[in-house]
Amino acid sequence: MELKIKKSNPLKGEINIPGDKSISHRSVIFTSLAEGRSLIRGFLESEDCLNTLRAFQMMGVNIEKIKPGEYIVNGVGLYGLKEPGDVIDCGNSGTGMRLLCGLLAPQPFYSVLTGDNSLRNRPMGRVVNPLRQMGASIWCRDGGYAPLSIKGEKLEGISYTLPVASAQVKSSLLLAGLYSQGDVFLTEPGPSRDHTERMLKGFGVKVYKKGNSIKLPHSEDTKLTPQEVLIPGDISSAAFFIVASLITPGSEILLKNVGLNPTRCGIIDVVRQMGGNLELLNVREVNGEKSADILVKYSELEGVHIDGDIIPRLIDEIPVIAVLASQARGETVIRDAAELKVKETDRIKATVTELGKSGVDIEELPDGMVIKGPCSIIGGVKLESYKDHRIAMSLAVAGLLAEEQITIKNSECINTSFPQFNKLLQKLIQ
Repeated sequence: MELKIKKSNPLKGEINIPGDKSISHRSVIFTSLAEGRSLIRGFLESEDCLNTLRAFQMMGVNIEKIKPGEYIVNGVGLYGLKEPGDVIDCGNSGTGMRLLCGLLAPQPFYSVLTGDNSLRNRPMGRVVNPLRQMGASIWCRDGGYAPLSIKGEKLEGISYTLPVASAQVKSSLLLAGLYSQGDVFLTEPGPSRDHTERMLKGFGVKVYKKGNSIKLPHSEDTKLTPQEVLIPGDISSAAFFIVASLITPGSEILLKNVGLNPTRCGIIDVVRQMGGNLELLNVREVNGEKSADILVKYSELEGVHIDGDIIPRLIDEIPVIAVLASQARGETVIRDAAELKVKETDRIKATVTELGKSGVDIEELPDGMVIKGPCSIIGGVKLESYKDHRIAMSLAVAGLLAEEQITIKNSECINTSFPQFNKLLQKLIQ
């Protein structure tokens, strides 16, 4: 499928941002492991999250859809999952596969995890290796690639320092730790998303955090208490509209109910450093997660340096931040982002290559990129999404400034995280 975008009128109006993808994955996992009936509101019905939901249905969890985004989950408790009768297909979701790997490692049955071609070529050794240190029996292709074949074993505790800050690795080991025979103590080199720790506490599990270290103590009587989970809008999805409004002359939009988890909202800090006109309204906290309405207006922007501890807080937003930087005066330098090379595609190379085709003055670095602006966006070109949803949507935002139409190939990948993207974009344009 091809997505066609051309120069836009000012963006005006307000929209509700769909539910946070990271929290949606975890909401299904933890409500399934709770003992009894839970309610999820605001669930993101993207391909990635629905694949995780189906995985738990395959393992015997009764999940009822009440209406779009609202589900009743009849949790079976920590020890109530059943062996799936077929291979679990995680689709394109690295989050789904890595978290399920940790959960399945201690189950008393056999399971297999696979995914699409992209996911089968993403590194899984980063979760498989520490899980094996805990006693897990996991087989994979040479180099640590899926499919993953898992024979459940009794696991020991672990004290482990993560080579890179990773919420997926951390969450996988914490899920395995719910079943381990000893404490799990994890240390990260920097902060990463903390949705798992927050949700564990919300479901009644004792987790202790100090700085970048986390302890999950061993307990023989750990139980998860059923909850009503209210999922805020996804800041990573909101980022595309934030950037679109900032760079499209005359724009002013309101994004409703956007999650502002402090480990996720680095883009807010970058926008403010660049001089962007952005306000947080109606700030509140629900289920331990901060959220707000975000008012964004077209702005004159200045280039900045982005590196260090802020990178894990905006790693998924870097492709669209590159679009933002293309319209800022001066030089924007992004460093310490080598993790982008092992996402759905090499997002550094993809961003540099495709924005370069569009007229952006952009240079690839080993761990990031340099963008010099402001740049005119060239139209009349066909751009490649690399079947990566964030690359496709970032290019669509850039296309709003093109005098001639830009065509984005293989744009169906957007459905993995944000099936409503184009519909909401058109609503703001009209």
